[in-house]
This record gives sequence, structure tokens and C-alpha cells, in this order.
Amino acid sequence: MALGPLMLDVEGLTLSAIEKETLARSGVGGLILFSRNFESIGQVSELIASIRLQRPDIIIAVDQEGGRVQRFKQGLTRLPPLRVLGQAYCEQGDSALETAKNFGWLMAAEMISLGVDISFAPVLDLDFGRSAVIGDRAIHRDPSVVIEVATAYVAGMNEAGMAATGKHFPGHGWVAADSHIDIPRDERAKPSIFDDDLTPFEALATTIQGVMPAHVIYQQLDAAPAGFSNYWLQKVLRQQLSFNGVIFSDDLTMEGASLAGSYPERALAAKQAGCDMVLVCNQFVHALEVLDWVEQQGWSPNQARLSGMLSKREWDLQDLQASARWIETRALMASYF
Repeated sequence: MALGPLMLDVEGLTLSAIEKETLARSGVGGLILFSRNFESIGQVSELIASIRLQRPDIIIAVDQEGGRVQRFKQGLTRLPPLRVLGQAYCEQGDSALETAKNFGWLMAAEMISLGVDISFAPVLDLDFGRSAVIGDRAIHRDPSVVIEVATAYVAGMNEAGMAATGKHFPGHGWVAADSHIDIPRDERAKPSIFDDDLTPFEALATTIQGVMPAHVIYQQLDAAPAGFSNYWLQKVLRQQLSFNGVIFSDDLTMEGASLAGSYPERALAAKQAGCDMVLVCNQFVHALEVLDWVEQQGWSPNQARLSGMLSKREWDLQDLQASARWIETRALMASYF
């Protein structure tokens, strides 16, 4: 079955009957897991296996950045926030890039061993010290540091077999408001954004396989949030930066998406702007509304792009955890706490 344009979630540790029915529908193409879906390695592996029984080729995602944003923990490596990699690069120079590469590799290999295809990483936002929701999720304030470290981190992810997704395009670091609960507005002029925030995305546009835009209005450039903006997604990301990968909307249940209207209207705005896949999380009723609309519209996204997000390798977790690279990298990660 072809992959549909909707990524949704499930409620618990196992699939309910309605969730099984929903996953089998043609409009679904992805599923994102959260902390509530994880109790143990064995349990989540069984959950993912049951998901694959319904849809073998569905894209299974998680946010496993590290630090505050790590959904799966028990029995797996505790991941430090990406800020530590930027700090290490500033202190150690190029020698820290191998560390960044190994961090990306370990995170990705652990997730793939459980049956997950992608972690939505890395964060490419700049750390201006203004955004609490970004904070230490960002690698650094200096875009040149972000570019060097993120390039190495992505290389590690790709080596493990995982596609990388840069977020939150074109940059969420300047605004103080949290788009989960507010509608952030970035008041800066074009040069401030293009010469600063945008540069990591520009540098990695042909390296990363996915991009997630911000629910932020860059009011001097467009009246719509970036994720609903033809200007940002088509003119800048696709044309100017020559990005050819998957554009994922950020979660359409977030307050930053509310300006677009009802949930089907939000999905339509994202589609018209150029998103390949839309996320509707933590509100199953609204996910079903979008699913009905997607199927009524006959929205069929680019299959080559979406299939590029599926994992490219298989890992056995026990073999992975017995490898010298995993043991050494895990010990190094522990030293950052």
C-alpha cells in the first residue's frame, strides 16, 4: 500500500481495535511514538511489531533528541542535549566532530534496533538565549558551529541507516513564545534571518533527508507561519536552497497552527504550502477528521520522497550493545552529565 500523507499517534502500550483499523487506512503514512508508548524495550518492540503487521512500510518516528526530549529511556542510553556537542566543538575543535558523529550514530542505531525509522533530529535552531522551548536542544548560537557539528551528527545518523530531519525551519531560536501554546511572531527583517538562522539549513539542505518547519510567523516576510507558507517552503526551501527531501509539518494540534482554521483546513494549508506529510498528535478525534479529509481529497504524496525516510539498515540491540563503538560512545555520553 502507498504511504498516505498523515502521521498520527496511538494512545498506549498496545494497539486498540480502532487504532488497528485506522493504521490500515490509505491516508495514513506515518506514526509517531511518545513516552506514554514506552514501558520497556521488550514492550515497545512488540508494539512496533504489531504496527508493522498492520502496515509493514509505515514510517515510524520518535523525538529522541536527548536531554529534555528523549521519549525512550529505560534500558537505552541516556542522551545529553545537543548543546554539549556545540560546547565540545568550541573547546576541542575538529576532534569533537568524531564525537558528534558517534552520538548521531548511537542514537540512530538504538532506535532502528527497536524498529523505529526516524528520530526528528537534529535541531538546527540557533540558541539566542531567548527561547525556553528550544534552549539546550540547540547546538550553539554561532551558525558556523551548528553547521560543523550538525553535519557530523547527521553523518553518524546516516551511517547507522537513519534519515535526518532538520528543524525548525527557518529557525525557532529567536522567538520567546512557545508554539505549542502560543502563536510566535518573529519581528526581524530579512537580513537577520537569512544571514543567521537560515544558514544551517542552507548548508545542510542537500545533506538532510527531511525538514520540519516552525509554527512561527516571520512577519516582515510573510503573514503565514512557515509551515503554511508557500514563500518559505517553495520559494526559499525548495527553490533557493534546492531541498528535495520530505517536508513534515510540525504538529497541527499546536497553538501555532491554529490560525489556519479547522484541522482539515490546517492540513489543506500545509499541503498547499508544500508539506509532504502532516502530523496530528495527541488528539485522535482530530486526526480522524484529517484522515477523512485526506482520503476524500485523494491526496497522494510523493512516494519516492517518503520511502526515503524508512530505515536503511537492521540492528540487533544485543549485538549493538556489545560493540566497542557503542560501549565507548555510551561512556563518553555519560561523561557529559
